[in-house]
Amino acid sequence: MDDARRLGDDRYRLLVQSVQDYGIFMLDPGGHILSWNAGAERIKGYSAEEIVGQHFSVFYPPEDVAAGKPARELEVAIEQGRLEDEGWRVRKDGTRFWANVVITALFDERRKLQGFGKVTRDMTERRNAELALRESEERFRLLVQSVQDYGIFMLDPGGHISSWNTGAERIKGYSAEEIIGQHFSVFYPPEDVAAGKPARELEVAIEQGRLEDEGWRVRKDGTRFWANVVITALFDERRKLQGFGKVTRDMTERRNAEQALRERRRLVGHLVDAQEVERRRIAWDVHDESIQSMVAVGMRLQLLASRLPEPHASAVGGLDESVRAAIARLRGLVSRLRPPELDRHGLVEAVAGYVDEVAGRWGLAHSVRDDLTAEPSPEAAITVYRICQEALSNVHRHARATRVDLTLATVDNGTLVRITDDGVGTAGGDAGNGHFGLIEMHERAEAAHGWLSVTSTPGEGTVVEFWLPILPDVSGFEP
Repeated sequence: MDDARRLGDDRYRLLVQSVQDYGIFMLDPGGHILSWNAGAERIKGYSAEEIVGQHFSVFYPPEDVAAGKPARELEVAIEQGRLEDEGWRVRKDGTRFWANVVITALFDERRKLQGFGKVTRDMTERRNAELALRESEERFRLLVQSVQDYGIFMLDPGGHISSWNTGAERIKGYSAEEIIGQHFSVFYPPEDVAAGKPARELEVAIEQGRLEDEGWRVRKDGTRFWANVVITALFDERRKLQGFGKVTRDMTERRNAEQALRERRRLVGHLVDAQEVERRRIAWDVHDESIQSMVAVGMRLQLLASRLPEPHASAVGGLDESVRAAIARLRGLVSRLRPPELDRHGLVEAVAGYVDEVAGRWGLAHSVRDDLTAEPSPEAAITVYRICQEALSNVHRHARATRVDLTLATVDNGTLVRITDDGVGTAGGDAGNGHFGLIEMHERAEAAHGWLSVTSTPGEGTVVEFWLPILPDVSGFEP
């Protein structure tokens, strides 16, 4: 039995001696070191020969020794049976490390103190990691707290406010002291509260992980603002709900600007529609009345010329030629007012016919390239045609160009048109900025919910590029 106990003691001593991650050693009742393991040597830097017999206070910083900390820890261990502490300790080379220390008082069967067992672990890396984490969390907290443009705050699982940042105070008007602890439904209009919207939003956030919403919210003073809200459900590693993160942004100015833009587009759209209706009416009146009347006059002049002797017949023939020229000019006017090719053959042929007509008359080399894979709506087609008319007119009046090229393509479910000339160009990149024709082109494109850009380089020419959706947006052309 004694041999077995000795064998067990030897194995236990071997185990303790071999441990690397923990410094395990014995102290006598006065605090002097009696034993030393490999872990203690690795952590503290002393060999057994160097340290056995010395007082364990050698491991404490001078300020702790002066304050009597080593002796006080032994007293607590005797009174309570053990003591656990974390703090700075000193290695042989004088460097400090953060240690977790457990001191256990060792009593014999008669409760007589035989000494102490001491286990030390170097926790420096863990402490540094924890400090870095705390510093990171503090920096993040300061960041969130300082954000002015977003209200960022936390809710508990029941929807009560548990944190509050500067942005939330600026947007909603409550100080942290006033609002923390209240239910977040205080920000919703009475009709939304009555409809159960706050609770429903939390339910959706729990089910889907997050919820995004735009709608009216209420400030402390009772005024309303248009808010973009994101609510994120916060779960721990066991998927237990810990609360919600809520980010609110005041979008009132943006909403007002969007509404103003929509209203402007609607008004411009009405103006464009009214222009087209008036153009169509004038074209029909000219075609059905003026041209037909002049055709009748021409036929009578021809009949009269056939019955008159010379030189009266030649004079009447000259009048007939003047009438024919006037009819041709009126037909050209009708075509410009409401190009029949748009209704008969589509956008490309109408634009190509117009480019051939005017570029040929102005002596410009020209080309029209068709890369369309989808025909735009009649509303979009007439807008494309009108912008092309104005752009080509600008080339004729201002560019001093020798060539103009036009490309139509289907891009992003819309019609992209590029008109390029080799004229003189302008400085500043935006040709004709402020010119009435350019303003009208921009307004037409925007009214159709598209865009237009004009870029120009001195000596290299100008590029007009615009895009319109294939189908009109009814909100821009509502009656």
